[in-house]
Amino acid sequence: MKKTHFLVSMLVLTIFNACRNNDENDNENPRKLESHTRTVNVTTHDGRPFSTGSGSVSGKFVSGPGGGVLMQGFYWDVPEGGIWWNVVKDKLTAWSDSGIGAVWLPPASKAQNGAYSMGYDPTDYYDFGNFNQNGSVETRFGSRTELEALITKAHAENMQVYADIVINHNSGGQSQANPFTGTNTWTDFSAIASGKFPRSYNDFYKNSYGNNDEGAFGGFPDLCHANPNVQDWLWGRDDSVGKYYKNVMKFDGWRFDYVKGFGPWVVNSWNSNVGGFSVGELWDSNVNTLEWWANNANSSVFDFAAYYKMDEAFDNGNLNVLNDDMMWKRNPYKAVTFVANHDTDIINNKMPAYAYILTHEGYPTIFYRDYEEWLNKEKLNNLIWIHNNKATGTTSILYTDNDEYIARRNGYNGNPGLVVYINNSTSWQERWVETNWSSKQMKDFTGHSSWYPTTQGDKWVKIQCPPNSYSIWSLNQ
Repeated sequence: MKKTHFLVSMLVLTIFNACRNNDENDNENPRKLESHTRTVNVTTHDGRPFSTGSGSVSGKFVSGPGGGVLMQGFYWDVPEGGIWWNVVKDKLTAWSDSGIGAVWLPPASKAQNGAYSMGYDPTDYYDFGNFNQNGSVETRFGSRTELEALITKAHAENMQVYADIVINHNSGGQSQANPFTGTNTWTDFSAIASGKFPRSYNDFYKNSYGNNDEGAFGGFPDLCHANPNVQDWLWGRDDSVGKYYKNVMKFDGWRFDYVKGFGPWVVNSWNSNVGGFSVGELWDSNVNTLEWWANNANSSVFDFAAYYKMDEAFDNGNLNVLNDDMMWKRNPYKAVTFVANHDTDIINNKMPAYAYILTHEGYPTIFYRDYEEWLNKEKLNNLIWIHNNKATGTTSILYTDNDEYIARRNGYNGNPGLVVYINNSTSWQERWVETNWSSKQMKDFTGHSSWYPTTQGDKWVKIQCPPNSYSIWSLNQ
């Protein structure tokens, strides 16, 4: 949920809108790294798919050892005019060829601000741009036909599509007398165009079920998940919101907005009844809170703990904080990592951050504007290829100081893994590190270093990293 773009009132709720060359590696006795080696006790390969292609090689997204990569297929205030579904559809082939396996779309149903709304003020969950209500037929993003064509194209590219689900609050209802407040409230959704999930004051707090749940947002009517009618319409009945999105619209998974506003049991119930991938937006940097929610929701969660640590590490010159706890270290199966999204974009030094999430465990997300507009797409495609092909196994942190960070992915099921070296300093750096390979030639798969070092019999090797950059090493095969 965009936290800073809403201006709401109780009457009208409107959204404002050179490489330094060394011919060969120096293989004298390694300088042992004292007490800097630490193994993160996390599980191995998460089983998500990967692409066989690099950024320059075409090929449908196929399953493999490295795990999946998610594209956030929008940003805040994407262009109006009903064009966005077609914009995304036209990019799917290139995204698939680059190794991206899923796309997360903005809230797809008609919202209170009609053709101008980003969708986070939902009115009619079953109007995907096919009913004339709230001032338009199409949503901001396009028509239902265009959305269905996008989803069909994504599936043809062997990509999944995740829907942004906003079920904490609603907007755009009519005024009605509310006996629980003694006033009129904007909670009459009996005349929605689709005729599905009609609501009244007893479907919102406060009501006969209580005064409130975990949290309201922005003055919007707060949907009451304790009401069996709400549960039935959200995930219970055959034409519930969840089952309609999955079985009729063919969405494959869910990004749940503002999950602080309701208990994790809500997402757990949805997942148990509907299925599909799910991730929650729990905006909290406390890893204990993230883990608690993920376990109780039976869902993945965005790794805000890692997000804020990356900002401190890469923008403030303190790579030591990457030793701190994060959700991906607790449970990589339930951690969705990210560098920016439509709500928050605080990391300035983004390429090392992407090198971090695309070489480490968890499910990495790429932000649309970073990929399509702001960063070097060739370098991002290179990192996606490395993630899909090399980023396997548990993680061992080998060395950290303020300016340098080195970690090893230990490989899985015959895949060798990798060693990632991030350097925040203004000069080239070199380190001896312990690999899992004896007497094997390595190379830097980013191309930032021209070294082709051979590991010693005891598996130690010297690697290098350019200033303000990263290198990623694996077997030369």
